[in-house]
Amino acid sequence: QVQLVESGGGLVQAGGSLRLSCAASGRTFSSYAMGWFRQPPGKERDFVATINWSDGRTYYADSVKGRFTISRDNAKNTVYLQMNSLKPEDTAVYYCAAGGRDPIATMLFGYDAWGQGTQVTVSS
Repeated sequence: QVQLVESGGGLVQAGGSLRLSCAASGRTFSSYAMGWFRQPPGKERDFVATINWSDGRTYYADSVKGRFTISRDNAKNTVYLQMNSLKPEDTAVYYCAAGGRDPIATMLFGYDAWGQGTQVTVSS
């Protein structure tokens, strides 16, 4: 049973920074993808960033490229999302996800385990 526990969300002013953490347990994540998605109020869940556990390859949504950085600590089985230069449109519930199929994944169906989500609110 895979468990993903997010933390680090909160309220921040525009231009500020937050770091989200996702502690993973329950299986060997090996060479598969880990990802972050977000869901603004009343909207669909969208891809934010993905990283390969093994080689650290990353990929970002255009909307966050240059502002957000995904990273992982294999020893701690933890994935991070450093978010800088935050904008009000970044406001959403952020979800961590674990994949068991592809080395990198940008689509929802590429992941088979999800965390409970953490709220990020950016005020203008």
